[in-house]
Amino acid sequence: MIQYLSNQYLSNQNIDRRKWDECIARSFNGIVYAYSWYLDIVSPGWDALVKDDYKSVMPLTCRKKYSVRYLYQPFFTQQLGVFSAEKSDADLVQQFLKAIPKQFQFVEINLNTFNNFSLQNFSIKSNLTHELDLIESYENIAKNYSDNLKRNLKKAGNNKLQIVLSNELESVVKLFRENRGAEISKLKEHDYKVLIQLMNQAIQRGKAQILHVINEHNELCAGAFFIESNNKVIFLFSGLSEEGKNVNAMPFLIDSFIRNNSGKNSTLDFEGSNDVNLARFYKSFGSKECVYLQVKINRLPFPLNLLKH
Repeated sequence: MIQYLSNQYLSNQNIDRRKWDECIARSFNGIVYAYSWYLDIVSPGWDALVKDDYKSVMPLTCRKKYSVRYLYQPFFTQQLGVFSAEKSDADLVQQFLKAIPKQFQFVEINLNTFNNFSLQNFSIKSNLTHELDLIESYENIAKNYSDNLKRNLKKAGNNKLQIVLSNELESVVKLFRENRGAEISKLKEHDYKVLIQLMNQAIQRGKAQILHVINEHNELCAGAFFIESNNKVIFLFSGLSEEGKNVNAMPFLIDSFIRNNSGKNSTLDFEGSNDVNLARFYKSFGSKECVYLQVKINRLPFPLNLLKH
């Protein structure tokens, strides 16, 4: 058996996926984004740093453009970074960051909420996500809802909305693209195909829930994808029509999910947001702010290094 006694760089074909996934499953900070099947979809050809025979690992989501190899944060993958089945302290995180091979001339990646460090030679940006513990009863969780949310839920209750558990993906993606997605040019056709592939794989693995909100005319006005692992459920993607906004369909959907999953040893991760309005909405459910760091390393030669700063 090969023993990895220090941070060893492994190209994609040399990664032992069984050991990798076992490490993520055992890690106290394990998260669905870091499993090999997830990475294979969102970042085909990803490489890795592995320490001590897969006791600690770090995925390297890499691309090549104009002969420059770089690390990036894939869509639908809010957090990655260092995962460890034994410990994850600042020293371990720093060790992994220092071990990123020099062949990656530019790095812009997100760590996870448990990865903290204090190295000065990295550019660091703090990002926010919001999490809600579901272990309490629904009644206790709902006590912490904001007054405005309670009013909106009461209005939604008068709008004859229904929640439907579904495996139908495309209609939610279509709803998003026709509304909020029309303003987001960075999401391309390929990215939506990746999302559908991702959710199909998660459904096959029993790791996903898709909720639809149907109005009294049996029309879809909101939908959401939830994906889970390691006692955490991530609010990965949602679609909302203009009518859905008017009838408070999204608060109704999330409240229904909380009602049906309360009392479980699980956390709902809203997957955002730095946006003030979205953050206020997520906080209205009693969620708490959690910080994760974005790390940037610029090793590009002059004058390319001036283009990425």
